[in-house]
Order: sequence, then C-alpha cells, then structure tokens
Amino acid sequence: MKVAYLSNQYPKISHTFIRREIAGVEAAGLEVERFAVRASGETFVDEQDEAERLRTRLLVGRGAPGIAADVLAVFARRPARAWRALRTAVALGRLSPRGPWRELAYLAEACTLLRWAHAAGVEHVHVHFGSNPADVALLCRELGGPPFSFTAHGPSDIDTAWARTLPLKVERAAFVVTICEHGRRQMRALVHPDLADKVHVVGCGVDAQFLDANVPGVPLAPRLVCVARHDPVKGLPVLLRAAQRLAGEGLAFELLLIGDGPERASLEALAASLGLDDRVRFEGWRSGAEIRGAILESRALVMASLNEGLPVVMMEALALRRPVIGTGVGGIAELVVPGQTGWLVPAGSVSDLADAMREALTRSPAELDELGRRGAQRIAAEHDAADQARRIASLLLAARATGRPA
Repeated sequence: MKVAYLSNQYPKISHTFIRREIAGVEAAGLEVERFAVRASGETFVDEQDEAERLRTRLLVGRGAPGIAADVLAVFARRPARAWRALRTAVALGRLSPRGPWRELAYLAEACTLLRWAHAAGVEHVHVHFGSNPADVALLCRELGGPPFSFTAHGPSDIDTAWARTLPLKVERAAFVVTICEHGRRQMRALVHPDLADKVHVVGCGVDAQFLDANVPGVPLAPRLVCVARHDPVKGLPVLLRAAQRLAGEGLAFELLLIGDGPERASLEALAASLGLDDRVRFEGWRSGAEIRGAILESRALVMASLNEGLPVVMMEALALRRPVIGTGVGGIAELVVPGQTGWLVPAGSVSDLADAMREALTRSPAELDELGRRGAQRIAAEHDAADQARRIASLLLAARATGRPA
C-alpha cells in the first residue's frame, strides 16, 4: 500500500515524532510519499531532518502559476467534483478561523495534491495536525482523491478556533487519531456520538536510540534542562521566575534552555533582569544527539507548559532514565506519575515549580535514578515508536479494506 503523509510544514525541528512515525510505517511494509504545504524555513542541525527535507514535495513550491494550472486542469476534467469541493470549501470557510477566502487557497492546494497523489499511486493521505493541512486533504477527497485521515495534536488543533471545523473533518475522514486519552475525550466531545468510534489513540513514541541506550547514572552536578520552543504556551517565564526563587535561596544550579522561537529575545531579557545570567544558558536548537547528551548530563527534564498535548521530549527523558518535572495539563499526567516517574505541578505556579526543581536538584542520584528507571519501563511498554507506527499502519490497511468510493 502506498500512502502520503501531509503536514503544513515538514520537516520541522520539533517534529521528530512525524519522522519516526513515517520510518515505522515504512518498516511495516507501506510506501510513504512525503508532502507539505510549505517549507518551515528552519535551518536543520540534524542530518535526518535534512534528509527528510530533500524527500518532501511542497504543494506551494511551484508558485502561483503552477497551482493555477492544476486548478484549471482539475476543474476542466472533473467539473462536478470541483463544484462539490467548492461548496465544501465554502462550508469550511464559515467555520474556519481564517475565513472563506483562505479555504479557496486550500482548495487550490488540494488540486495540486490530487494530481500528485494520483501520479504517485497514493491510496490514502494521512495528515498530521487537524488545522489547514486536514482541510487540504478533505478537499482533495471531495475532488475525487484518496481517502484521508488525520492526527490531532491537542492544543494546536482541539483547543483553538480550528476546533469548529473538526466535526466536518471527522465526518469525512476514514479515521482520526489523537495522541493521548485526554485528546480523545476532547475530540469525542466535539463530534456526533455516532462518530466517536472513528477516534483512536496512537501515541507518539521514541525509537531504539532511546529505548536501547546504555545510559550513565544520574550526575551529581546540579543541572536541569528544558527543551521547548520559545513560545508563550510553554510557560518559560514561569520557569525563569522559579529559577530566580531558587537562586534567592542560595541554591547552586544550572538551567539549560534548548530551543528557539519568537519569545527568545524577551526571555533572555527577563533572565538578565532576574539576575540569572550565571545560572541560565540559552542554547538554541541542537541536534538530536546533542539533546540526548544534554538530558543525560542533567538531573531532570523540566517543562512549565501552560497547555500541551503529549510532549515527546518527556518520553525521551524518561527513556533515558531521567525523571521529569511537568505541569498537570493535556496528556502530561498520562506520562508523569508523581512520586514514581517525576513531579506534576499546577500550570503557572512559580512556587510549586520551584519546590519540584529544588527536590530534583537536592535528591541523591540513587533516588533520581529509581524515578528514571520506572519512567523508562513505562515508556518502553507504552511509547515504543515502532509499536505506535504499526498501529497507524494497521489503521491505514483497515481503511483500505473497508474504504468506499468518494
């Protein structure tokens, strides 16, 4: 079976979970074409991301003339389908946060996707994220393209204005995936009860380089690491204020912030104003190998997210036998068991986060290693990327077996 994977932007530095899933689906015997609406514009530090970039075709890569040619060809050859898709685009536009005119752009992109999918012999399109790329796949289906499915990733899909478009997408999709039970409950609450069985949980996962790693013990050095986009939803100002509280107590520690994004300049200014220049290091994005090294050289991973789905980096830290500090939002509670694999704190609470960080910095390496060991067992049992990819592959094969003409 040949399938296409479609995302708004792929690859991205923060989307290693898509890359792992594609690799696992291919290992399960399916062929995968990689499509994205547009390039991320990121400079990749990981050679695997660069390799994926070279294999990915961009729907808008041909520019307006190329897309216009695809639209004219589709409307000329499939007028009934084209008008059906146009009506669906208008319906989506009434629900979409971006309005009807943007949906017409998605319809144009769907014409390109249709031509490429048919030329490549694609039998199914699987989309990551339920926002605009799912619109493109739905409209491609309306034009007579292959069946589609999509994975919704929590806050970026279900907790935004895009949620208004999800019932129609679930209705038209072959199946829908959420990455955690919390997301499935949210999705099922949005759709008609008759559609609830279409929603499946397939978690993100980590691969053998984490699951089979021979890791050293927890270090004595009082170091914590955070790996996150510098984005308001990640709660990094809360993390910096918690660090200031510990510094005020005279506690020796180092906090590494790996990541980048629109908030970086303001975060660096905040760290300086809080007197944290000698304790907080802004590292920017690093390669996968460098992130693994930073996690292993730290006593725990800490994240202060205000909203979240199921952070893959938490799985990576636990797989490397490092406990994690997280907030009780989204699916994090499905990963972090207080007292067993780490600490859960209320989102936005500086004092509670500081208390958890203090414990991670002052507990013995043996105690932290025990938390990490339990976490590694949990990840191996529930979040092996190969296992999760086989579940996606099974859903794709089942959709082909039961699929109906559009």
